[in-house]
Amino acid sequence: MFIIDKILLSPIYGTIWVAKQVDNAIRQEVNDAPERITTELRELYMELETGHITEEEFDKQEKALLDSLDKALERAGKSDKKI
Repeated sequence: MFIIDKILLSPIYGTIWVAKQVDNAIRQEVNDAPERITTELRELYMELETGHITEEEFDKQEKALLDSLDKALERAGKSDKKI
Protein backbone atom coordinates (compact mmCIF):
# COMPACT_ATOMS: atom_id res chain seq x y z
CA MET A 1 0.00 0.00 0.00
CA PHE A 2 2.87 2.40 0.76
CA ILE A 3 4.31 2.04 -2.73
CA ILE A 4 0.96 2.92 -4.30
CA ASP A 5 0.65 5.93 -1.99
CA LYS A 6 4.10 7.16 -3.00
CA ILE A 7 3.28 6.73 -6.69
CA LEU A 8 -0.03 8.55 -6.37
CA LEU A 9 1.42 11.38 -4.29
CA SER A 10 4.61 11.87 -6.32
CA PRO A 11 3.13 14.76 -8.39
CA ILE A 12 2.33 16.59 -5.16
CA TYR A 13 5.82 15.97 -3.77
CA GLY A 14 7.29 17.22 -7.04
CA THR A 15 5.21 20.39 -6.93
CA ILE A 16 6.26 21.05 -3.34
CA TRP A 17 9.92 20.55 -4.26
CA VAL A 18 9.63 23.01 -7.17
CA ALA A 19 7.93 25.58 -4.92
CA LYS A 20 10.74 25.27 -2.37
CA GLN A 21 13.36 25.75 -5.09
CA VAL A 22 11.62 28.89 -6.36
CA ASP A 23 11.35 30.24 -2.82
CA ASN A 24 15.06 29.61 -2.22
CA ALA A 25 15.98 31.34 -5.49
CA ILE A 26 13.89 34.40 -4.61
CA ARG A 27 15.37 34.61 -1.11
CA GLN A 28 18.89 34.34 -2.56
CA GLU A 29 18.21 37.10 -5.08
CA VAL A 30 16.80 39.40 -2.38
CA ASN A 31 19.82 38.76 -0.16
CA ASP A 32 22.31 39.30 -3.01
CA ALA A 33 20.70 42.50 -4.33
CA PRO A 34 22.51 44.97 -2.01
CA GLU A 35 25.91 43.53 -2.93
CA ARG A 36 25.09 43.62 -6.65
CA ILE A 37 23.89 47.23 -6.47
CA THR A 38 26.98 48.27 -4.51
CA THR A 39 29.16 46.76 -7.23
CA GLU A 40 27.20 48.69 -9.86
CA LEU A 41 27.76 51.91 -7.87
CA ARG A 42 31.52 51.27 -7.78
CA GLU A 43 31.54 50.74 -11.54
CA LEU A 44 29.53 53.93 -12.02
CA TYR A 45 32.06 55.93 -9.98
CA MET A 46 34.87 54.49 -12.09
CA GLU A 47 33.07 55.46 -15.30
CA LEU A 48 32.73 59.03 -14.02
CA GLU A 49 36.39 59.23 -12.98
CA THR A 50 37.58 57.91 -16.35
CA GLY A 51 35.30 60.30 -18.25
CA HIS A 52 33.08 57.66 -19.87
CA ILE A 53 29.93 59.38 -18.57
CA THR A 54 29.01 62.97 -17.85
CA GLU A 55 28.19 64.39 -14.43
CA GLU A 56 24.49 64.58 -15.37
CA GLU A 57 24.38 60.92 -16.43
CA PHE A 58 26.21 59.98 -13.27
CA ASP A 59 23.74 61.85 -11.07
CA LYS A 60 20.73 60.17 -12.71
CA GLN A 61 22.19 56.68 -12.51
CA GLU A 62 23.50 57.18 -8.98
CA LYS A 63 20.09 58.32 -7.74
CA ALA A 64 18.40 55.30 -9.33
CA LEU A 65 20.97 52.89 -7.86
CA LEU A 66 20.79 54.44 -4.39
CA ASP A 67 16.99 54.22 -4.46
CA SER A 68 17.25 50.58 -5.51
CA LEU A 69 19.78 49.93 -2.75
CA ASP A 70 17.47 51.44 -0.14
CA LYS A 71 14.59 49.27 -1.33
CA ALA A 72 16.77 46.16 -1.45
CA LEU A 73 18.06 46.74 2.08
CA GLU A 74 14.51 47.32 3.30
CA ARG A 75 13.31 44.07 1.68
CA ALA A 76 16.30 42.14 3.03
CA GLY A 77 15.58 43.51 6.51
CA LYS A 78 11.92 42.53 6.28
CA SER A 79 12.71 39.03 5.00
CA ASP A 80 15.13 38.48 7.90
CA LYS A 81 12.39 39.38 10.40
CA LYS A 82 10.03 36.80 8.93
CA ILE A 83 12.52 33.95 9.29
